[in-house]
Amino acid sequence: MLAIHDRPGSFSDKWIEYCEKQCLSYKIVNCYSSDIIEQMSNCDGLMWHWGHNDHKAALFARQLTYSLEASGKYVFPSAATVWHFDDKVGQKYVLDSIDAPIVPSYVFYGKQEALSWAESANFPKVFKLRGGAGAENVRIAKTRKEAESFIRKAFGRGFKVKNRLNFLKERLWHFKRDRSVKSFLNISKGLARLLLPASAERNFLRERNYAYFQDFIPNNDSDIRVIVIGKRAFAIKRMVREGDFRASGSGQIIYDPAQIPQECIKIAFEISKRLGSQCLAYDFVFEGYQPLVVELSYSFARKVYLPCPGYWTEQLEWVEGNFFPEFFMAEDFAELCDTREGHDL
Repeated sequence: MLAIHDRPGSFSDKWIEYCEKQCLSYKIVNCYSSDIIEQMSNCDGLMWHWGHNDHKAALFARQLTYSLEASGKYVFPSAATVWHFDDKVGQKYVLDSIDAPIVPSYVFYGKQEALSWAESANFPKVFKLRGGAGAENVRIAKTRKEAESFIRKAFGRGFKVKNRLNFLKERLWHFKRDRSVKSFLNISKGLARLLLPASAERNFLRERNYAYFQDFIPNNDSDIRVIVIGKRAFAIKRMVREGDFRASGSGQIIYDPAQIPQECIKIAFEISKRLGSQCLAYDFVFEGYQPLVVELSYSFARKVYLPCPGYWTEQLEWVEGNFFPEFFMAEDFAELCDTREGHDL
């Protein structure tokens, strides 16, 4: 039997729908309950889509995953898939360890070491916190002076994981782009956030005592996002925001498969196979003609990919037609768990 943690609005919506359509055996469980291990006693595996903004999940989701796998059960996302989720420093280490084509990255755990590096480094550089999505917590250090300012703050009072001013700026940028009633009303959320911090801001500790930089790769007006789920890959091209260097979160997306370099698909498949991951999203930029991985994530905004016109197989063969990514996840996991007909609620 398959266990699913039901979180409305997440991957679980389509996981449940898939199980219903395929008459697969499943039951709903609550991963936040103290008796989750007992709830899993008659199940073969657990599917739980937890996000980077969930401070409660961040406390124990990985530990629960490791524990269930140690007991012989399957988990989506598996430990191999999720251990580096929302951790750009962890991603640097794992990509370096398998000699993947990664944007050159630098991490420091001492202020003087970081300042000494900055003295001889070429700029600009991109400064990042370990966590965040949609270009959140990503800044540009155009000069050594700016890099040193980031470093001193990193080894001083540190950075808030959720920045209220940046949240408002993001809402203003979306209004400037969309000019819609919805984007205008969202500005009020940013204003409210200035006065009333969200629970994520209150519950996540400041990021401090490390500094993480990546080389700035110039002449990229876009990036390529490739998602590999099992033996399938689909991709989009994201244009860089006007007057910015970031493509993530821009909302300016091209779905034409002809604009996706095949080398990105090939590299993504190869890395997923090396890491033994069930599902990974890869962000690529280009240095000349060489695609370089910027970062990884098992989770993604599902609605963005619904217009994708098809996907590639491991043999790089194109399969035409729209699809639900969550169905791919559930299909692979059901085969892994050998689920049977019928279901329990």
